[in-house]
This record gives sequence, C-alpha cells and structure tokens, in this order.
Amino acid sequence: MKRTSPNASPSANVLYITYDGLTDPLGRSQVLPYLFGLAERGHRITILSCEKPERMDRDGERIRQLCGQARIDWVPLKYHKQPLILSSMIDAAALKRAAVRLHRAGPFDLVHCRSYIPARAGLALKRKFGTKFLFDMRGFWPDEKIEGDNWNLANPLYRAAYRYFKRLESRLLRGADHIVSLTEAGKTQLLTRPELATDPAPITVIPCCVDFDHFPLATEVSREKARQRLGIAANTPVLAYLGSLGSWYMGDEMLDFFGVYLSRHQDARFLFVTPDKPDSIRAAATARGIDPERLIIRAASREEVPQLMSAADLGIFFIEPVFSKTASSPTKMGEMLALGLPLVTNGGVGDVEALVNDLGCGVAIHEFNEASYAAALDRLAALPGSALQRRERALPLFDVNLGVDRYDAIYRRLSG
Repeated sequence: MKRTSPNASPSANVLYITYDGLTDPLGRSQVLPYLFGLAERGHRITILSCEKPERMDRDGERIRQLCGQARIDWVPLKYHKQPLILSSMIDAAALKRAAVRLHRAGPFDLVHCRSYIPARAGLALKRKFGTKFLFDMRGFWPDEKIEGDNWNLANPLYRAAYRYFKRLESRLLRGADHIVSLTEAGKTQLLTRPELATDPAPITVIPCCVDFDHFPLATEVSREKARQRLGIAANTPVLAYLGSLGSWYMGDEMLDFFGVYLSRHQDARFLFVTPDKPDSIRAAATARGIDPERLIIRAASREEVPQLMSAADLGIFFIEPVFSKTASSPTKMGEMLALGLPLVTNGGVGDVEALVNDLGCGVAIHEFNEASYAAALDRLAALPGSALQRRERALPLFDVNLGVDRYDAIYRRLSG
C-alpha cells in the first residue's frame, strides 16, 4: 500500500466498531486495510468486533499479530447466529456494553461504526459521553434484508425487526456527526430524507476500495500460472465471477450470459471464485443446457483470489437493481479492475454504470435477455484500451488510499 504523510491537524483516538469480524473475508478486505493506513497516519485505533468462533480459532492469532504490528488494539467478542433476530440484539447489547467499558478506560475522541448494529452502540456513546459519532452506513441495511429475501414481512418477527431498524435508521441519521455513504446515488437518496432536512450531518462518499498492491495487474506470466493451476488451456476464453452468490447476485442470469458467450466461443469456460457450494451452481447450469464441465468452481483464501482471477479474460457481476442497491458499491468491481479485466455488469446499482461508462472499462446492460447479452459482447469486443490502462483509470477511484485519505480527513475534523 502506498503511504502519504499525515495532515498537520490533530490525530484522533478512535473506537471502531464492526459487526463483521476481522477474521471474515470482508474484515480482511474492507476493514483492516483502511485502519492500517489510518494507524500509520497517527490515529490511535481500538477495534471492537464480533467474531465467528470457528474463524476465530483458525485465523484469530494471525489477525492479532497484524493488528499488533500496526499498533492497533483489538477487542473481539463472540458472534451469535441463533436464535434468529434475537441473536443480533444479543450481539448489539454486548457491543454497547463493551463500548461503554472501553470508553471509560479510554476515553475516545470519536466512535466509528460500520453499519447499523454497531451504530446503536455509537449513538449510545454520543448521548452518554458526548463522543463524536461517525455513522458509516454501508447501505440501506433494513431494506437489503427485505429485498435480499432474508426477511419475509409476512412473518411478524421479521416485520417487527424491519420496523425497529427503520426507526433506528432515523435516529442514527439525526444523531450522527458525520455520515459515510458508499455511493453518490446513495448520498442523493439520503439528502431527500426528512431527518436531514435541517442541520444535516456532512455526508462523505467513500466507495469500497481495493488494495491495489494485493491485486496486481494480471500479466502473461500470472495468467499462464493461473491457467495451469486450474487446468485451462492457454487460448481458452474465460469469463469469471468473484464472490458469493444468492440474495441480490443474479447467478441464473450470469449463466444465461455465459450461454451466449459460449455460442461465440465454443471452448469457453466460466470460472467462479466463490465460497459457495459447487453443486447448486452446476445444477443451475444443467437446467440451462450448459455442460457443467464448462464451469470451474474454486474456493479461495484472500491471498489466492488475485492468483486465480488472473486466469480470466472478462469479469462479470449482475446485481438486482432494487432500491437498497442504490447504496451498493461492489468490492469485486474494484478488484477486477485492479487486475485489468474488462467488465460486464448492469445498471441500477449504486454508481456502477456511471463508473463503467466514465472509465471506459466495460459495459452495463439494462435488460436480462439474449439480445442484450449479445449486444454487450459486441460492445466489449470493440472496447478500446489495454489491461494496464483499465487499471490506471481505476486507481484514483478505487485505491484504498482514497478511502484512507477521506477517513483521515473526517477523523481530524471530528477530533479537532
């Protein structure tokens, strides 16, 4: 990661609260890189997180070492999965108790909360101690639960949970000293809210950024190594998807796109770098008349992801264009662009379409049908620019140092 000199204004003593564990893949990619950069800028950081026991047993010591090297204090709590809904409230209460205890031993200049459940603790610190409160929304979380089919409003328990978190959302927006949105589209939506009609907190847009050092440009050498590892011939066209499937990720439509891709490239392969089980993906392919042997499905550690994705010629992700996705910034977009891959995606998701068009790095479709897929492939074939040019265009918009710079400015403003 590139480093820049700290600002002259005061550094901050920060309590960072996240419901996503540092031992989760998301914690490694979307929490620690920012906080390591901020610690290097002189901020004193304590992380309070909820960790899944099996991942904590496997990776906890490694994360503790990394935090120690960065001079970051880490206070892990146990994550509870059951019972539904109530487990989240149990964890929320535990985070609040721990935050109060840590602040009394601190105190902290500000509390930085990643999403809604941690923000409940942040708002409590502000009301009890006057601590500055940074609400890092990450998206419209209650609506994501509904639109991702996680909460069925026909169930009274889920209906009550949705109403509770929408009321909480209003309190958080009113109580925040600063708000972070992942997208400009999300910020525009927030500015229509009555909670921010008078004396609103400042809103800063910080997309999901990428450590470009961890995702180097895919070269002929790395491409050849990846293909040898995966058993893919040198000249075989490869479409690739990165990340989990389900919820808003449109796996069936991506397979339909691959069907059209396969009609033009009869020896093509579809690479899935995903933690999901292969059987359901292969079954969906079979239902579409696609030979499952055309699919290559691999789970990967964070270190292995860029190595495997280097085998690809084209990256893909389709996400349901629903209201909650207005605030979505797919991490996989920056990771694929860092590798130099062109993209095929869809509009109606955060700033994705605007970024794809502005960067000239791919195509965003609006209809999920064969004609749209064929037109996208025609446009991709005519797309100018090299892999290096795609990476260089994406760097100023997605490099983790952009996020570090913006968080650093917020920290200093709040603490100063």
